[in-house]
Amino acid sequence: MSQDGVGVDLETSLGYLLKEASSALRAAMEEVLRPLGMTITHYSCLELLSQRPGLSNSELARGTFVTRQSMNVLLQTLEREGDVTRPAEAPVGKVLPTRLTARGRRRLEQASAAVRSVELRMLSGLTEQDQAAARRILRSMIGSLRGDVPTRTESAGAGEVS
Repeated sequence: MSQDGVGVDLETSLGYLLKEASSALRAAMEEVLRPLGMTITHYSCLELLSQRPGLSNSELARGTFVTRQSMNVLLQTLEREGDVTRPAEAPVGKVLPTRLTARGRRRLEQASAAVRSVELRMLSGLTEQDQAAARRILRSMIGSLRGDVPTRTESAGAGEVS
């Protein structure tokens, strides 16, 4: 609790703990991605394109939590380095769909293995049930903050323990 008794108790604040966990995860991911010449946003962009080929600049920006301007700069760099390809002209409207190249897929494979090692380290002290419960609780928190609170059954998800 703050000295005036009005603040947040950092020892018990879930928001503060989530921010601390997020910071620790980010630092660990940066540590394993740096030797590969990647940032977290770079990795996230390649991962999204692997799972959803053809996303636009705006969709990639939303999926990696950066501005459209930042994503545009990154995509120009990735294109120049040969990790992605975009058509010179939009096939429909203004959207330039982005796709991974073979080089981008190889780089993503290395980065995914590195990031997965961080996630495994993060989860090493949790049982499968703990992990399922954590996913369910985090999804519920996200839904509550976004105003789309799922029912208890929906928040458990397929194959997870309620």
